Amino acid sequence: MTGYLIRRIGQAIIVVIGVILLTFLFTQIIPGGAARAALGQRATPSAIYRFNIENHYNVSVFQQFWIYIWNVLHGNLGQSFRQNQSVRSLIESKLPKTLVLVGLSTIFALIVAVPLGILQVIRRNKPVDYILTGVSFVGYSMPAFLLGQLLILWLAIDLHIFESAAPQGDTVWQILSDPRGWILPVFSLSAITIAGFSRYMRSSMMEQLTEDYIRTARAKGAGPSRVLFRHALRNALIPIITLLGLSLPAIVGGAIITETVFNYPGMGLLTTNAATQNDVQLLVGTTLVAAVATVIGNLVADLLYAVVDPRVRYS
Repeated sequence: MTGYLIRRIGQAIIVVIGVILLTFLFTQIIPGGAARAALGQRATPSAIYRFNIENHYNVSVFQQFWIYIWNVLHGNLGQSFRQNQSVRSLIESKLPKTLVLVGLSTIFALIVAVPLGILQVIRRNKPVDYILTGVSFVGYSMPAFLLGQLLILWLAIDLHIFESAAPQGDTVWQILSDPRGWILPVFSLSAITIAGFSRYMRSSMMEQLTEDYIRTARAKGAGPSRVLFRHALRNALIPIITLLGLSLPAIVGGAIITETVFNYPGMGLLTTNAATQNDVQLLVGTTLVAAVATVIGNLVADLLYAVVDPRVRYS
């Protein structure tokens, strides 16, 4: 287990270094250069010259890369020239809000998807199974931006049941104080996850029901409910941990769209505004943080899988 842990952490570090390299290359291929993107098309040559010197763009690419790595390791992600703030301070103010949205959506997706998958197994090859399968396919193929807009048009504008915008506030506590405003963003972000998780849960349960230990339990006189919930369910839930890790990129990507649709003041909206305003340093910083968070999430999922499943042994 120790050897596996060291290897996985080493692989994660290599991936993070690769992500840092890619984000650095993004700053090098900007049309007109980073100075033109930050100062605008009307910037004078003298202003661009001063900008390049102040931000070390006047040295070689290799020197720029080492300076960039040194700054990232010390938490310096650059300066947002559009908002006149450090990228780190902007991310620190927005990241907790996105973590709350992603966390609530993931928990809601698990609460809904696991029972749906079990219900499909209990009613397999019956109308309920076919209906839920069709709904899952529709939900899985539904773009997040389209679903969000449809929910706003129907439930907010036509029926006036919910608000069209997500909760607003400068702190997490202010946002949490408006639970009614969470419903549409959380459902919009979790819909695709629910569809995928429920299908995976159904397949996992069906696979477990064909194992030898299930036949042994039935031979000992265990009833259908005991076999399903005490034996099959426990083992069918274990792969969901790995699925959570693999689903993190999709959830984070969906959060960017969902936050933009519902005007939620998190990392997603911050990234979208940075892209539309040509705020290169902020866009690179948010991309780097999201990528590193995804790598860490996958690493934690792999390690938890080994902890919760005693049958797994890594040599």
